[in-house]
Amino acid sequence: MQALQGLKVIELGQLIAGPFAGKTLAEFGADVIKIEPPGVGDPLRKWRLLRDGTSVWWEVQSRNKRSVCLDLRTPEGQQAVRELAAEADVLIENFKPGTLEGWGLGWERLHALNPKLIMLRISGYGQTGPYRDKPGFGVLGEAMGGLRYLTGEPGRVPVRVGVSLGDSLAALHGVIGVLCALHHRTAHGGEGQFIDVALYEAVFNVMESLLPEYDAFGVVRERAGSALPGIAPTNAYLCSDGRYVLIAGNGDSIFRRLMHAIGRDDLGNDEALKHNDGRVQRCAEIDASIEQWTREHSHDQVLRMLDAVGVPAGRIYSVSDIVGDPQYRAREMLLAATTADGTRLTVPGIVPKLSATPGRIVQPAPRLGEHTGDLGDGWPERR
Repeated sequence: MQALQGLKVIELGQLIAGPFAGKTLAEFGADVIKIEPPGVGDPLRKWRLLRDGTSVWWEVQSRNKRSVCLDLRTPEGQQAVRELAAEADVLIENFKPGTLEGWGLGWERLHALNPKLIMLRISGYGQTGPYRDKPGFGVLGEAMGGLRYLTGEPGRVPVRVGVSLGDSLAALHGVIGVLCALHHRTAHGGEGQFIDVALYEAVFNVMESLLPEYDAFGVVRERAGSALPGIAPTNAYLCSDGRYVLIAGNGDSIFRRLMHAIGRDDLGNDEALKHNDGRVQRCAEIDASIEQWTREHSHDQVLRMLDAVGVPAGRIYSVSDIVGDPQYRAREMLLAATTADGTRLTVPGIVPKLSATPGRIVQPAPRLGEHTGDLGDGWPERR
């Protein structure tokens, strides 16, 4: 028995945010029926690197799901979704606000058909507000949420983080909303409800002290490269072999151990540096002392010496580092999967890890429309 076994989910979303939420629910046992347009399917099938014409990303994003082809622009397709929604627990969508309403599939219509339905709506700017009708992708949500302004080197162009983080954050917030709504429905006899997640708000929600510092002190936080402003010492430091090591010595006792390890007990015992607020005032001096030491040792030597004294330090992982790392394998984060055509593919493991009802991969990502016929007589003709 899996945690979400028996939960029926209709996924109308495409690309990243909505489907990532569906993937997460499916990994813990939900029956996720993914609705795709006939002929072409979800555009993600053709994103990034393709093998035999299909994205290997698709194999991760759509595992454990069923694929049903329906044309949502036709009355027949719209009626089919209404019939599915009438029996579903959750419906996920990430279209621009108003799109589903135009197809007769909006919240009011579906709620009337199935009062227990929970509807997750992910969009760039949310279902209300002056930006409601603007198209929005993850990169714009990251920028509006404040993340992109902080990402990069001081004085250089703000850069993106390398993955569509805004979409994934919105999806995870959406899953939290679905689980909250499910608990309310079950524990309190409540009806279903809709969950309104905006990409930029999901990003803004993880921006830590950005807003209160501006409100209290008028401080606009700026790009700081590999450092973490206001917390010291934590940075990337160059080693003798040209590689960088990450060292987080910002705990008070950790700082003293770090200073002892690099031969700077004078700094470790300095009363002015006993706590973080004092260290921040002399961050440049502390960082220079640490890097003077790391430059005298190789990357691996630094890691061994700091591990020995309990100072958090680590390497900057590429994907090849990840694949070769024993911690990833011990935690089953590198799984061997078989795709629908029988080929083998290493895919990311499942997070979070539940002790009694863990998530798992029970079936590969579906072929386009593979399960349309599963929904009963007449369904293939509705495509």
